[in-house]
Amino acid sequence: MMNSAYKICTRCVMDTTDAEIVFDSNGVCNHCANFEKNIKPNWFPNKDGENRLKEIIAQIKRDGKDNEYDSIIGLSGGVDSSYLAYKTVELGLRPLAVHVDAGWNTELAVNNIENLVKKLNIDLYTFVVNWEEMQDLQVAYFRASVANLDVPQDHAFFAALYNYAIKNKIKYVLSGSNYATESILPKSWGYSAMDLRNLMSIHQRFGKKKLRTYPKVNFFQYHLYYPYIKKMCVVRPLNYMPYDREGAIKILQEKFNWSNYGDKHHESRFTKLFQSYYLPKKFGYDKRKAHLSSLIVSGLISRDEALNELEKPLYDKEELRRDRLFVIKKLGLTEQEFDELIKQPNHSYKDYPNNEWIFLLKANLQKFKKR
Repeated sequence: MMNSAYKICTRCVMDTTDAEIVFDSNGVCNHCANFEKNIKPNWFPNKDGENRLKEIIAQIKRDGKDNEYDSIIGLSGGVDSSYLAYKTVELGLRPLAVHVDAGWNTELAVNNIENLVKKLNIDLYTFVVNWEEMQDLQVAYFRASVANLDVPQDHAFFAALYNYAIKNKIKYVLSGSNYATESILPKSWGYSAMDLRNLMSIHQRFGKKKLRTYPKVNFFQYHLYYPYIKKMCVVRPLNYMPYDREGAIKILQEKFNWSNYGDKHHESRFTKLFQSYYLPKKFGYDKRKAHLSSLIVSGLISRDEALNELEKPLYDKEELRRDRLFVIKKLGLTEQEFDELIKQPNHSYKDYPNNEWIFLLKANLQKFKKR
């Protein structure tokens, strides 16, 4: 729920739970300003976007005409990736769908994936992460007491997807990431999942098992080898079309018997508890504020609608009890151990060795190049 003790943006619903937020003289936050200055000019939910997307699709088809697949798509069973799979097939592409099973799929997500690939007639490759290694890494992140607790899953997703693309000589990675629903996310609430040094340093300090098979991608691979040597390209088709999450859900339900699992990223039971319980309870971060603010600036909902949504409880009490016990048991912890981990002092990813300076250097070089 909204807390009157926090200063809130007059345009969206981001507030001072983001330690780095700033407001202009009209009370509008830097996230809204960034959307207008840097995101909106690169977002094309219109006829221009349709034409741009046609050119991109034509290029993908030309480059992949001699291959079994012309593109690859990570399929989680969630709204964005499911709708993207539907649209790419509709546009005539031949994607290979890759699903990374990190041990936390809901039954709904699994059924959604099965229904999609069957009706779209596309191939699916499922990579199953070694559970003992994933469990050990996730518990290590709990012990590190950081906010970016979803990194072990996210890093594995990206690494497995890119590795499989390389093995199959696929140049184009289709991403469901989009400006309509994801244009606002405070940096102070998390950290990049692609900093392998940070991940390994946390695991080295708090983990117990070796990560022998856990999929990894380092800075050189992600920022140099894949894009410049292997010429791989990430394409985000949803940024070139009108994308309304609620409208997408209706289409998926009608065409693929797709089941709605609730809020954004709740196709993973771990991510659901992480976003709706761990972050608010331990750090005071309610990710709904970022998700709803993204919908506000993209014109999909009003600010009043967002404020009303935030008045709703984050979790149904019985559902929380059930999910909490499930996650605790699956991680091999006791309730007492879990509660003690949440109560321990909070830490930043900066408290552990990381490569943030390289990421910042690369970003600054890209800005300089654009100028």
